[in-house]
Amino acid sequence: MIESWRWFGPLDDISLPEIAQTGARGIVTACHEIPYGEVWSREAIAERKALIERAPGEMHWAVVESLPVHEDIKRGAGDLDRLFANYRQSLANLAAEGVTTVCYNFMPLLDWTRTRLDAALPAGGHALRFSQVEMAGFELHMLRREGAEAAYPPEVLARAEAWAAEAGEDERARLLTAIMAGLPGAYDRYDVEGLRAALAPWQGFTAEDLRSNFKRFLEEIVPTAEELGLGMCVHPDDPPRPLLGLPRVVSTGEDIAAVLAMVDSPANGLTLCSGSLGANPDNDVPAIARRFAARIHFAHLRNVSKEPDGSFQEAAHLEGDTDMVALVAALLEEDRRRQDNGGPEIPFRPDHGHALLGDLGRKTHPGYPLIGRMRGLAELRGVIAGLAHAG
Repeated sequence: MIESWRWFGPLDDISLPEIAQTGARGIVTACHEIPYGEVWSREAIAERKALIERAPGEMHWAVVESLPVHEDIKRGAGDLDRLFANYRQSLANLAAEGVTTVCYNFMPLLDWTRTRLDAALPAGGHALRFSQVEMAGFELHMLRREGAEAAYPPEVLARAEAWAAEAGEDERARLLTAIMAGLPGAYDRYDVEGLRAALAPWQGFTAEDLRSNFKRFLEEIVPTAEELGLGMCVHPDDPPRPLLGLPRVVSTGEDIAAVLAMVDSPANGLTLCSGSLGANPDNDVPAIARRFAARIHFAHLRNVSKEPDGSFQEAAHLEGDTDMVALVAALLEEDRRRQDNGGPEIPFRPDHGHALLGDLGRKTHPGYPLIGRMRGLAELRGVIAGLAHAG
């Protein structure tokens, strides 16, 4: 498999020379500065690719993460013909520059959600955390979303009410900042009123509505990906559950099966994210990897520790609830099968990581520190070497 690393482009506090020192050779990045729905020009792609290839370490642009899907496509509204045409042109320009694996998601409004970006670890350092109680407190007592109480059990509602009674302005501001960190795009963020306005167009929108629009997206895009030799790979929902009244449709193995069946093509594939899927207690992540092995174009490897009330926290890569050794074994088996048949290796990256040592105080993207991810990559590299040695 190809050891890869997510890099947020020239605005990333972590530089390409630093990434080269981790040993990763595949760079996972995007043209983050281009507004959603606009064409990624071949010139912009070539410039980003050249920047990577000029850096030390013989690195290459391995995966696009992400070529974003405009919110109008997800809602099925607006000038869809133009948006689909622009997306197809961006794919053509990527293929012309030799970048052939494209990760994307189909989550409405929020790309990912956490309620704390700096949960303290026992030995020092920080982790990302999702608290079901704090999320309920936000929805009911800050956002005041109508009907939100139906999404939470009574014991969580009671604890959320207690949280709201004690939380001062600083704590409420911290929570809003954490939740807004998962908004797509570069740096646009909402206050509470802005979030209410952003949610308004989604009122009454159902999971079936989202699936219908997802199917149309795939029907419009996958034939082009096939012609260009690209692998499209959808990222699972993070967390894998409805949030803020918004539906989610890539949260379980059955959801994935339904998406892949919408347009049954090798070009319609999966980003296997062990952390996103692992936050759902009903998901057996190694089993999901084995089930959809032939359609996995990219892997995010991370771990979470789940709690009975639905909360979870990012764990070290070889800790947490997912059997990472079994998962890596399943991916390696598929990787060997592909190479035996002349196919490409599976790129993977250490996803998220604890903020450790020199990471603390550094202005990196939440969940994407240098040392914490390097630790994760080293641990995964060891697992891969051990499995290869065992046979």
